[in-house]
Amino acid sequence: MKHGKKYVDAAKLVDRNKLYDTDEALSTVVKTAVAKFDETVELHVKLGVDGRHADQQVRGAVVLPNGTGKKVRVLAICKGPNEELAKEAGADYVGAEDMTQKIQQENWMDFDVLITTPDCMGLVGRLGRVLGPRGLMPNPKAGTVTPDIAKAIKEAKAGKIEYRLDKTNIIHCPIGKISFGAEKLGENLGTLMEAILKAKPTAAKGQYVRSIAVASTMGPSVKINPAKFGA
Repeated sequence: MKHGKKYVDAAKLVDRNKLYDTDEALSTVVKTAVAKFDETVELHVKLGVDGRHADQQVRGAVVLPNGTGKKVRVLAICKGPNEELAKEAGADYVGAEDMTQKIQQENWMDFDVLITTPDCMGLVGRLGRVLGPRGLMPNPKAGTVTPDIAKAIKEAKAGKIEYRLDKTNIIHCPIGKISFGAEKLGENLGTLMEAILKAKPTAAKGQYVRSIAVASTMGPSVKINPAKFGA
């Protein structure tokens, strides 16, 4: 893959053979962000588990203390008194059959998070083929299927993110924007890593955290020493 001059110059500031401390890694990421827009910073964590086995899945959700820097559009699928609660909590779209039909018939997807109550999972379940591949299917483990819909909406708006393994046993998650600076990014990273460590499956053997890296949208990857996190 051929990179542009700005990326090549930024990459020269990163020692690819070094495992950085968290603070230094994030300072380097901020320094090497060269795009004209406010780049997103992502954390990539490779775990020593086999996600093909149900007892080694790592999945959950956590509220980042400084948010993600992104405006989150929330769709709430609920009925009765929960509709008013959802609106008061700040949901961008609220409904039940009308919203599920809009998704089915119009392929409408102008939302980032779908939150529902257990009594409406029958409605939402029909959308599995549409929502699943996009990572939008509500899940109790992620807190997006809950009887307390107001709390879930407020958390989503405040910067709650979901983490889960991909097919190669790596977790990829945004931890904020370059404009946050290294300190706030570090607080978000620490909170996310704490959640990932707590989610360690009992069936996991050997080294749990194999590698950690951070990178901005257009910048080079910087490796973090996993030893700090008990790996």
